[in-house]
Amino acid sequence: MRRTLILAATLIATPALAQQDPLTIISWGGDFAAMQEQAMARPFSERAGIPVRFVDTDDPAGMVKTQVEAGNVTADLASVGQGAGMRLCEEGDALPIDPASLVPPPGGGPVAQDFLPHTLTDCFVATDIYSTVIAYDAEKLAQAPASAADFFDLERFPGRRGLGRTPQFTMELALVGDGVPLDQVYAVLATPEGVERALAKLDSIRDQIVWWEAGAQPIQLLADGEVAMTHAYNGRVFKAAQVDGLPLAILWDAQMMEVEGWVIPKGAPNLDAARDFVAFSTAPEVLADAAEILPYGPPRRSAQEMVGNFAGDGTTPMSPHLPTAARNMTNALFVDPAFWADHETELRARFTAWLGSE
Repeated sequence: MRRTLILAATLIATPALAQQDPLTIISWGGDFAAMQEQAMARPFSERAGIPVRFVDTDDPAGMVKTQVEAGNVTADLASVGQGAGMRLCEEGDALPIDPASLVPPPGGGPVAQDFLPHTLTDCFVATDIYSTVIAYDAEKLAQAPASAADFFDLERFPGRRGLGRTPQFTMELALVGDGVPLDQVYAVLATPEGVERALAKLDSIRDQIVWWEAGAQPIQLLADGEVAMTHAYNGRVFKAAQVDGLPLAILWDAQMMEVEGWVIPKGAPNLDAARDFVAFSTAPEVLADAAEILPYGPPRRSAQEMVGNFAGDGTTPMSPHLPTAARNMTNALFVDPAFWADHETELRARFTAWLGSE
């Protein structure tokens, strides 16, 4: 890739990289692992002379934990969500990663200040940020929604609403739609009164909700005209609009951002190479390359400034379609994995009970 060439002088220069054992990475498969292979693994292998092998699973963190507990670690890296990375670290299944080992931003300066908040922790280095957003068919609404409150306004925006059948994201959206400031959402949702407030807001549109359980479903609901608006993953909406040509648009207000990144399992067989791969793959230039392939925001400020056109067509500017674009972050919520680790069981029970009530 055009930018990653400049990293050759600062990376892949340690004697440990002379070994030829494959670097094994646990990842999610599909388009996501294909992006990692194209933007990160292939350039790394070309410079380091180390082959990279991906192992696909729908539960990378679970695979890491299983290997560590069995004392048979074959993975050198794993791509996990931030909450899973925090748990692996707390439970001693992932190794610390020194921020000083990462590539500094252009012009120098502290690496930690170049990473967005919530994206760099003791054992976790972020690679991308994706979000759950409100999506709609721009050709079927008389006016475009402007805020999360519009999702719940059936009078001005008639039509059914798509929501994931899960308390996470759904309850946060309900509170924001009811006027709770983003910086107070989790404090409110931690109280019994806040939980009931969220459910009451959902009750206001209950007979118009179409529940979905898989990421492809909300896009299909929009394409079929089954809903006027839906919660959906930003990458799915982008693909449907830019690649498949559907007239879909995103309302970025109250987007719910989630962070993915690398952890190194305790006992990783190729530890030095794993650390160098983390540094290489989270360099600003590489993160910008990755964001041009899939519309997931780079977690580094300097990388955001480098993002060019969508690799799929070479002409569509990618930056406006990223969760991390400045205008898209004006009213964004970072999903709090610590909150959900503490409250998921009780909130899922209450949400399930509400779903089953009349």
